[in-house]
Amino acid sequence: MKAVSLFRRLLDRLSLYLPLILMGFLALGSWWLVRSMPAMVYVDENKPVRQDPDYRLENFSVKSFDTTGRMTREVLGDKARHYPNVDEMHIEKVRVYAESETGVKINAKAQNGIATGDGERVTMIGQAVAIREADAQSPRTELQGERLLALPKEERLLSSDPVRITRGHDVFTAQTMNFNSKTGEYLLQGRVHGMLPPKP
Repeated sequence: MKAVSLFRRLLDRLSLYLPLILMGFLALGSWWLVRSMPAMVYVDENKPVRQDPDYRLENFSVKSFDTTGRMTREVLGDKARHYPNVDEMHIEKVRVYAESETGVKINAKAQNGIATGDGERVTMIGQAVAIREADAQSPRTELQGERLLALPKEERLLSSDPVRITRGHDVFTAQTMNFNSKTGEYLLQGRVHGMLPPKP
């Protein structure tokens, strides 16, 4: 009888501590689960971003479209490498085609190009040439230089290196250039020279 009474007291006391014991097991299980999670769940802010390319392309074409489905821009290249540390695409034999809402067409090419991941900037490097086709506002305009910076959303071409501009029969050279591809207007600075043949 005493043994049964003792056993009941032990069960009563155990039932008092049972919630605490269960909470302990749950905490231990949670700790084990966290420790067992894959390392990829954690973001190590001190981990260096890889310097080498994370992917490569060959003979590729990337097209952009507006909300109506009209193609606004196409970037082509023979080869390309994407560098995640700077989010840049380095392109060999780059070609760019763009058309604005008003129908202004630009074709550009260079030996190499660097495009930002968001597409905001495309730098054309090495024998860079950009041609704005003739329209009602201005004649055909050709820009030549070793480095041209295209800003597609702003519809601008910039250069901080010497450039040569052929606008119809007129030829200009300058040290720097800011070209508005939408209007055909350009701002030239630094040793600007121009040759304007007489009109017939």
